[in-house]
Amino acid sequence: MANYEADNFIEEFIVEDLESGKHEGRIHTRFPPEPNGYLHIGHAKAIVINFEIGKKFGGLTNLRMDDTNPSTEETHFVNSIANDIKWLGYEWEGDILYSSDYFEELYQFALKLIDKGLAFVDDSTVEEIAAQKGDIDEPGSNSPYRDRPVAENRDLFERMKAGEFADGSRVLRAKIDMTHPNLLLRDPVLYRIKKETHHRTGDDWCIYPLYDFAHGQSDSLEKITHSLCSLEFRHHRDLYNWIIEALEIFPSRQIEFARMNVDYLITSKRRLKKLVEEGVVTGWDDPRMATLAGMRRKGYPALAIRNFCVRTGVTKRGNQQEFDFLEHCVREVLNDTADRYMAVLDPVKLVITNYPEAGETLTLDNNPGDEARGTRAIPFSRELWVEREDYRKEPQNRKYFRMAPEKDVRLKGAYILNITGHEEDADGNVTQINATYYPDSRSGSDTSGVKAKGTLHWVDAATAIDVEVRNYEKLFTNPTPMDHEDKDFMDFINPESLTIISAKGEPALAETKAGDTFQFLRKGYYTADADSSAEGMVFNLTCGLKSSWKG
Repeated sequence: MANYEADNFIEEFIVEDLESGKHEGRIHTRFPPEPNGYLHIGHAKAIVINFEIGKKFGGLTNLRMDDTNPSTEETHFVNSIANDIKWLGYEWEGDILYSSDYFEELYQFALKLIDKGLAFVDDSTVEEIAAQKGDIDEPGSNSPYRDRPVAENRDLFERMKAGEFADGSRVLRAKIDMTHPNLLLRDPVLYRIKKETHHRTGDDWCIYPLYDFAHGQSDSLEKITHSLCSLEFRHHRDLYNWIIEALEIFPSRQIEFARMNVDYLITSKRRLKKLVEEGVVTGWDDPRMATLAGMRRKGYPALAIRNFCVRTGVTKRGNQQEFDFLEHCVREVLNDTADRYMAVLDPVKLVITNYPEAGETLTLDNNPGDEARGTRAIPFSRELWVEREDYRKEPQNRKYFRMAPEKDVRLKGAYILNITGHEEDADGNVTQINATYYPDSRSGSDTSGVKAKGTLHWVDAATAIDVEVRNYEKLFTNPTPMDHEDKDFMDFINPESLTIISAKGEPALAETKAGDTFQFLRKGYYTADADSSAEGMVFNLTCGLKSSWKG
């Protein structure tokens, strides 16, 4: 057997099982999302853990949709989940699997429990069942239907399946122990009547298993060796094991880890859905959302998210991560992979009065740190767009190296200019900057002898394209918007989370496609949005150039 080294407590359990020869040395994990929304950054953590462990130990990982609630699940969500996992860089074993694949087997399992006297049909209402449970300090009380004969329970359950009874009129409950210290084992509900059309099975079924009755048995049917889930399912493990033992089926092992939360991000599908439904965001893939689709649209690379999930570790306790560290991981990847283009976000005209009318074409490196990224041609003429903030009528100190009257400054990949002055409107706003250039100062062949400490980006005015730039800030003003008893998370919505500006971009940006990410020189990382069209390009702010993470 290979000599495996464990990097965390989950892997310690796995190494222990491998060394003992359990399951003939086979490792098989799974990722079982419910298709009732889009995956978010917390799901990414679970995906990385399951797939990376499977990969490390030479095992397999299944993708199984936990589709047992027809009220909330849609094929659209199934597709988005599959796309997100592939985008993250993972391939599951075989076809996508579904809990609904096992509806018949699960039904037969329920009949087996009934025949063994371990399950009964209960006519109690939801409120009555809740009252019967008791609480931590008070034992529960038996349902008046708990002692129904086996034959009667089987007959009633078969008639539930046949659609004879109304929604909510009857449920199937396990018969365990109404005094058990774990409230989940106080005769939990296993099946309920729900006469709704299922996204895969249509109207074939009108009874559906609850999570606790579908999850463990689906694991067993797939012979999953290690069922890895977040810590909120720790108390479910006792029921998970009870059902496996009662049915005498394959003994999958459930192991829990702490879910990952990130400052300023919501990792709750129910709350993410509320943001969508109330129009706070434009959809599940809005770049302000914590969904993987939103992060992809914002321009976060899959590698950065994988790195973030790995570097934050696997723990048994609360796992609250800094948003700045997430963006630090994004910036690390983009610094190596993103080409450098030029866009002027707050344009003002610059006129080089002694430059020839004809203009010329310059050549710029796509990424100065990687020659393999190649070069591109960029037009240059006497009229350019530059950033308004790069000009001052009167510089306030000697360390100001951008544009001001009588100062020299270099344009990226082009020439050194001498700023001669400006024009302004009646309100004192600068409408045009005037300059002359040193003809022998072209980048790469400068013989002018002129020294310029500042280097600025620019865009040729004649060929510039109009660009819509969407600048995104954090969606919430509080790092933990769900952790306040006296306020709803919606109270912390940042009204300035999106600002839209009109900018000017170099013409090469018109040839980019949705998902392409660039560093706009001196401004930040930006990603072409799917809303781009022949009428105009749209770019989303991915992240700034500088990191505020203090790691």
